[in-house]
Amino acid sequence: MKVFMIGESAKHRDTLLRFLPASVEVIGLPREAATTDEYDREISAEDVLITLRYSRSSSHLKKIRLLHVPGAGLDGIEFQSIPESVSICNVFEHEIPIAEYVFSAMLDIEIGFAKMRAEFSSANWPNLYRARVPHGELSGKTLGLIGYGRIGREVAKRAHAFGMNIIAANRSAIHEDLCILNKAIPMDELDSLLTVSDFVVIACPLSDQTRGLLNASNLKKMHRNAVLINVSRAEIVEQKALYDVLKEGLIKAAVLDVWWHYPLNEHDNPAPSALPFDTLPNVYCTAHSSAWSTYLPERRYQVIAQNIRRLISGEPLLNLVERPYSS
Repeated sequence: MKVFMIGESAKHRDTLLRFLPASVEVIGLPREAATTDEYDREISAEDVLITLRYSRSSSHLKKIRLLHVPGAGLDGIEFQSIPESVSICNVFEHEIPIAEYVFSAMLDIEIGFAKMRAEFSSANWPNLYRARVPHGELSGKTLGLIGYGRIGREVAKRAHAFGMNIIAANRSAIHEDLCILNKAIPMDELDSLLTVSDFVVIACPLSDQTRGLLNASNLKKMHRNAVLINVSRAEIVEQKALYDVLKEGLIKAAVLDVWWHYPLNEHDNPAPSALPFDTLPNVYCTAHSSAWSTYLPERRYQVIAQNIRRLISGEPLLNLVERPYSS
């Protein structure tokens, strides 16, 4: 068996090899292998692909045993290009660093630690002390979670410890963690969450049902001191609608870690959005880094290696994606 790691995933070849038997050969392919059949002749029916993206314009992927996505999101996979016989799995392990990122953003917005540190010096210390400005607290604030999967649950655990009121909107019924949540609502009651939340965290996957979920109409239901945090997919929010409410001060701020445009190769340098969010003083922009902790790759590739070993031994696979999947 050969395992082909495409694009970004190939950077983690050595990590994956540590958890695989010596009989498995691991080969890196360039990013372009995700969208062209130029490299397909190297791949046989017994092999495995690891890639965040996969599409074919003129031909289907020939039969392989497994396509493993090295992340949670499946919106980069063109399912109609993949034969029904091919198993597709994804992997998570990102919920802890994302939850910590969300809290670092909320704490900075409420307390202003970075600003306080930047302003401090021995020379201006007396004046700063005499003119101290009260900062906020997370305790007692209302957190609205759009989506209550792995990320939503980790954020909720921390919010509960901070004494926040927590509302979660989810497509399926929530039966767990009711001791943590103050309220669980169906997604079609989202407006009620937006109206009362001080912080709204987008933690649902991108799908046909969630694309453009937040729009010009319901974004304006948020109050002026509310903060929107997106750590899922940019397309869940209509970008012009979001830009307008931020520019007009209809909401306090936004924390954006995900974007509408990404580089496709080493020489592709698109703007992250059609609109200049990074020029607005009330927008905190980061480069899709919320999950990217030192420990994430090892956790993910341990799970992927476990799935490859399960494939070899004929055991059931972990995180098997059920079809049809609507992206």
